[in-house]
Amino acid sequence: MHPSASFAHRLAAALLLASAVAAASAETTWQLPTPGDRDEPLPQRAPPPTGLTAEAVRFENGEGIGRNYDMAAALYCRAARIGDSDAAYRLGWMYANGRGLLRDDRIATGLFRYAAERQHEYARRMLEHVNTAEAVLPACMIPPALIAEESHALPMAWTATPERQRIVDIVKETAPGYGIEPRLALAIIQAESGFQVSAKSNMNAQGLMQLIPETAERFGVRRIMDPRDNIRGGLAYLRWLLAYFEGDVVLVTAAYNAGEGAVVRYRGVPPYAETRQYVARVTGVFGKATHKFNPAVVEPSPMVVLRRLQATAAAGARTR
Repeated sequence: MHPSASFAHRLAAALLLASAVAAASAETTWQLPTPGDRDEPLPQRAPPPTGLTAEAVRFENGEGIGRNYDMAAALYCRAARIGDSDAAYRLGWMYANGRGLLRDDRIATGLFRYAAERQHEYARRMLEHVNTAEAVLPACMIPPALIAEESHALPMAWTATPERQRIVDIVKETAPGYGIEPRLALAIIQAESGFQVSAKSNMNAQGLMQLIPETAERFGVRRIMDPRDNIRGGLAYLRWLLAYFEGDVVLVTAAYNAGEGAVVRYRGVPPYAETRQYVARVTGVFGKATHKFNPAVVEPSPMVVLRRLQATAAAGARTR
């Protein structure tokens, strides 16, 4: 179902989605509105997609190229991030249907709302049927302008004073022993405490890497306000998170800010403004989407295991 499809195709797609929703909740059934259901007519057909969205459509439908849902989703997300409402709508449709992606009505709702705010009529209508209270956007929708701004601004401050240079030296000395790239740890220190050794939040997070007492105890930190001990505890937690999320830097940084439980619960970056800005700041400085990890530290999250299995299955399907 999309603006350029015939009504029959739209109705068939709607019935498919309706059956999926009904399977999840036997009490919920719906049908896509028809022209007779409303006073106003259906919107005019949208012009054919162009640019990134057009390329994504080709990958999604296998038009003259091998079908690749992962590539389609990535291209849709890039186009949506710069304001393409049709790309956001189409990506929302993939999430709502589980079309090549793990079905997630919360992300679908977030994308439909994003498109509807930009006057996409079909997205607005979809919100009558897929509209959860916990709406989120995918992590790839983090504003690139924020990432670019932080990428240039933060590293310049790391060695601005002798005190900060000392912290940098401690991290460079200690991080390799935990299998952590110093740049990632320093980006987190900047985002967490601004290199303030005595920083303390209203949630009782303390020190350079803002450890709460429970996390400090969990990773054997005895002197939470001591710079070296605080950094060691933060590095131990980072090492654990990297193993738990198999090196996905976006998920790791989101978990460092909001807790791994919140990331698992939302199956991605939680919909907290603070967390999304935090992830943008850290990833903008670190500059990489993945980080090496030690699988012996902890069993991976079931969420990332499922993603890996789905990606493997999709790759196998494309080669058949």
